[in-house]
Amino acid sequence: MSAEIICVGTELLLGDILNSNAQYLAQQLAQLGIPHHFQTVVGDNKDRIKQVIDIAIKRASILIFTGGLGPTPDDLTCETIAEFFHTPLIEHPEIIEDIRAKFAVRGRVMSPSNRKQALIPQGAQILPNPTGTAPGMIWNPRPHLHILTFPGVPSEMHRMWTDTAIPYLCSQGWGTEIIYSRSLRFWGIGESALAEKVSSFFDLTNPTVAPYAGKGEVRLRISAKAKTVADAQALILPVEEEIKQIAGLDFYGVDDDTLATVVGEMLKQRQQTLSVAESCTGGGLGQMLTEISGSSEYFWGGIISYANSVKIQQLGVNPDDIHHYGAVSAEVAKAMAIGVKQRLGTSWGLSITGIAGPTGGTDSKPVGLVYIGLAAPDGSILSQEHRFGSNRDRNFIRFLSANAALDLLRRYLAGKLA
Repeated sequence: MSAEIICVGTELLLGDILNSNAQYLAQQLAQLGIPHHFQTVVGDNKDRIKQVIDIAIKRASILIFTGGLGPTPDDLTCETIAEFFHTPLIEHPEIIEDIRAKFAVRGRVMSPSNRKQALIPQGAQILPNPTGTAPGMIWNPRPHLHILTFPGVPSEMHRMWTDTAIPYLCSQGWGTEIIYSRSLRFWGIGESALAEKVSSFFDLTNPTVAPYAGKGEVRLRISAKAKTVADAQALILPVEEEIKQIAGLDFYGVDDDTLATVVGEMLKQRQQTLSVAESCTGGGLGQMLTEISGSSEYFWGGIISYANSVKIQQLGVNPDDIHHYGAVSAEVAKAMAIGVKQRLGTSWGLSITGIAGPTGGTDSKPVGLVYIGLAAPDGSILSQEHRFGSNRDRNFIRFLSANAALDLLRRYLAGKLA
């Protein structure tokens, strides 16, 4: 037995609304241990909704609909489901009274069109909506087939799922097992390269391992099915440890970790501080660091040295270096790191200078060329060159640059801690 999520709404197909309902329901199904293999988005069209139902009932026994429960003519979910199963719609007076009461609380009178929301297929149970006017339904039109409908408003759907849908599904025997996942995060290695290293794990059945690319990074999702979270974690742990050992320093964190949070924890562990000097990222690196509550404990500040004059006057970069090597160079990146470390009095200085594009590139220094500088507490200074590609979006190059800088510091800290 598996579930299929069916989201109804032309606005979803047009991209006017982000389909967060599907993500939420997928996560909830995993917590109940309900297999879920398909998601479908369909517009406000009876024929196409019927086609979707016809396909879904052949491959799933739980159909979960969101959207199309409103009072307007293009809200077609309930009546279309009823038509598909050749079942009449029954008006429920208690739903009408509930809607009237909710309008009255707002000082308004219910519109006649809202009576449509009181029409439920004969034999279906009402799935109450405590906060909105659109109730859902729970219906078994055929043996071993469960249909649940929810409004498209996320806050209403969440409440209805928690209050009514979960108890119903548990009463049908679900919820005795959960699907628990852990996401391992990697930076500095491509998806195919990592997949080759850990390919033997892809044949596992419980837990399972699957790769997927993130924004500039790679992730491996390890999922296990078990009776409790603790049991699932016990299945995942040995696989996770083996993968970490294989990946080495390319592995940087799990689940909601970011390079900024990981670097912050490492700096706190050492009781050390950091300052940054940024050119092409324009403060993006500092923003990543200050998004973390409590980061003032280790991050003291930065200098956005976009113009060469600021590099010279505020960071002490030698104008001759800019003249001979260019503002985008290893020499200038090192000088920026030293300068910000000295001026702000921090343990570490981290710098970025590059060409984010789409203009400004040359044959020798193309768009996407970025240099990162690092000044360490022991006086050592190093730089790192990156070529992120001239075909990439400007903001993506800036994002990659800031994360690459954090990754350089992370690797250096990890090496010193080892």
